[in-house]
Formats: sequence, structure tokens, C-alpha cells
Amino acid sequence: MSTSHAARTPAAVVSTDASRRVDEVWSRLDTVVDPELDESVTELGFVTAVEVDGGCVSIGFRLPTYWCAANFAYLMADDMRRAIASLPWVKDIAITLDDHMYASEINRGVAAGRSFQQTFGSEANGGVEDVRRVFLVKAFQRRQEALLSWLLVQGYAASVLVGLSMAQLSTLVDESADDGKTGRLVARYLERRFVVGRCPAETEQADEPAFIDAEGRALNPEELGAYLRALRRVGVNAEFNGALCRGLLAARYGESCAPAPTVEIKPVHFVRTGNSIPGGTFAPAPETPAEST
Repeated sequence: MSTSHAARTPAAVVSTDASRRVDEVWSRLDTVVDPELDESVTELGFVTAVEVDGGCVSIGFRLPTYWCAANFAYLMADDMRRAIASLPWVKDIAITLDDHMYASEINRGVAAGRSFQQTFGSEANGGVEDVRRVFLVKAFQRRQEALLSWLLVQGYAASVLVGLSMAQLSTLVDESADDGKTGRLVARYLERRFVVGRCPAETEQADEPAFIDAEGRALNPEELGAYLRALRRVGVNAEFNGALCRGLLAARYGESCAPAPTVEIKPVHFVRTGNSIPGGTFAPAPETPAEST
């Protein structure tokens, strides 16, 4: 079944309630991301089927290769289960990974509600929660870089941005006139903001600094350009991995490759000249001189 929203209604005639439930499941699956790529499993084309029978939901999914990392596959399967379980009408969930070397183990483990370690025992190399944490931080960095770079291009000074509180960041969305791009970037960033730093009660979050680094430290406006260029390397790596996954999936199943995010990647991303940090073709901070290449 196609992962586009327009084609998510089953071919057979179904009741309005059943159709609504299928749409609700797809909406929940849209929120589940590949931990390494920080992209939705539906947009990547990993989800192949959604079936709803009363309160029972069945999900089929696949991965680009037979040997994709078992811990990543388990994280995605478990995240799908958790996302769907949040729907109040769901009573039973079946997640089925196909065409994978550990499909049987993963399918049984997720169905039984076991952890990755319980499923694989002595074969498990580290905990999946540690892996999840690593990639949540990377997602935070990518989303922060995208938002800050955009705001700098819009004319905001580095000294203003690093001093913003969460409440003031929300005010920028109300003031922007850019067809909603600022709002979309802010919303994505806020989904990962409290991966780092302290996680205050909801009533206290408005006073928290909007922008901090992965260790929870305040950003230095004079070093913001170099900081963002360093973060872009995280994004470039993810873009290459995403393009590779799409290509492998398309080749494996003989389908058209899902479109990748529009990012121009050139050799300069990986070339260091002197003491410079690769800047690539991403928009530089206005107050930062252009690097020689």
C-alpha cells in the first residue's frame, strides 16, 4: 500500500468508522522516525500495510536491506507499537517486519512486549535506549542548526537569538511572514528541545533558554557561525545515509526512489582547508566571513 495520504483508504468499500481508524493509525505512524535519519518511517516508504479490524491493528513494514541493524529495526517496531497503542480504541497490535535476517526474533519480541535485551539475550550488544539517546541528540542538533540558520538569514542577530527564551521563540513565529516556514522549523525543533538540558515542568518551560548546546550550555554569539558549521556535518552525514537508504530500498523492491530532502552536497562538505571547518553550500551566518575553499 502506498504511503501517501491520498492513497491510504483501502481499496474495498469500508465503513466510515473503519476508514477513520485507518487514517488515525497512519497519522500515528507518521510520527515514528528512523532513529538514525530522523525521518518518518512512512515518508521513507518503510510501512507497507495498515489493516484495522475493530480494535485490532496490523502493521507491515520493511527495511532497505536484509541486514539492517537489529537494534534500529527493533526501535522502529517498538515505537510503532507505542504510537498506535496511544489510540483509545486499539485493543491489539501486530507489528510484522518482513524480509529481515532477525524478523522472527523482532516480531516475537515486540508482540510479547519484551525489551531488546530480553529478545536477543547475550547477542544484544548494548541497550537500545543508549542508541535512542545518541540519535535523539543528533536530531536535536540537526533541527537546531536548521532553525538557527534560517533565522540568521531572516536578519536576526546572533546576540539576539542566543538570548531568546522559549516564550520569546514562540513570539517570533507570530511575527514571521514567511508562509509558515519559521513555524514549521520551530515546531520540529521544540519536539527535540528537551532531549538536552533539564526538562522542567510545563509551567516553567517558557522561561527556559531556547537555544543551548548538546551539553546544556549557553551558546556564545561570537562563536555561533563555527558552532553551526560543526552541526552541519551531522546533517550532511544523515542526508547521505538517507539517500543511501532510499536507493537501496528502491533497488531491493523495484520501486521508484522516494524523494530526499532538497540539500545540495558537494565535496567541500568534507574538505578541511587549514584550520577551517567545512561549510558546504548551507547558508552561512551573516556575521561570519566566508571561508576560503
